[in-house]
Amino acid sequence: MNKLYSNRLRILIFLLPALILFCGVLIAPIVVSVYYSFFDWNGIGAKTFIAFSNYKELFTSDAIGFTKALGNSLLLALLSVVIQLPLALGLALALGKGIKGERAFLSIYFMPVLISSVVIGQLWLKIYNPDYGILNVLLRSVGLSDLTRIWLGKTETALGAVLVPVLWQYVGYHMLLLYAGVKSVPTELREAAMLDGATDGQVNRYIVLPYIKPILRISVIFAVTGSLKSFDLIYVLTNGGPLHATEVPSTLMISMLFLRNRYGMGSTIAVMLIILCFGFALLISAIFREDK
Repeated sequence: MNKLYSNRLRILIFLLPALILFCGVLIAPIVVSVYYSFFDWNGIGAKTFIAFSNYKELFTSDAIGFTKALGNSLLLALLSVVIQLPLALGLALALGKGIKGERAFLSIYFMPVLISSVVIGQLWLKIYNPDYGILNVLLRSVGLSDLTRIWLGKTETALGAVLVPVLWQYVGYHMLLLYAGVKSVPTELREAAMLDGATDGQVNRYIVLPYIKPILRISVIFAVTGSLKSFDLIYVLTNGGPLHATEVPSTLMISMLFLRNRYGMGSTIAVMLIILCFGFALLISAIFREDK
């Protein structure tokens, strides 16, 4: 009994630094954000307790623009699931077959994930530049000058122009996750299916995809929650403009905190982001839960 107690004590001592760090970096900021969300506070003066008024204003006031920002994030999440993940899955299935230059392709496709989002934002700013950007130059060179636009400066095109690099950047990330799952499928299962006359498509559908279902679940969770809290690339490209056309909750939160000095409302947006991310993670896990 004493030995068991001693072992547990040692385990607790070894886990304590990580536990303290976890609480200090993750739990404490969440608790503080929840606390400030119940106040009207400019970050300097006295706080005024207003209960749930910030939450009510968040969803009812057009001046805040949270519903539009949330709609943009949900659109990004939807496109991530229906465009980004199928692309990543297709690449993973293709590379998982052991094609020539497999490692080189993996490195190339994963490279955008390694590059800073600020650098990627600057690259896409050059691509979208209305005067010398490669997109408009290409359209002019093929006689489609009428299709040239100020892509990031027009409300009609800004959101679509922003979503393209956001989706493109993390295709390689999900591809690598799914590739690891594809490579873990036992060779015997593939060979048995091929001996029975199954095509590559049937092998992928009936063997590979069910086998990597847990990886697919993780990828969907990462794609959706990542879309909800997307910030850096959008901030570099448009900072939520023009006229809030590309606003997302994270850029709106920064605006509330540092431009409008509404720390209570900014904390409220942070809390809503946490709730949404956890809620979608639980929902996706429930959808992918295997029947027992």
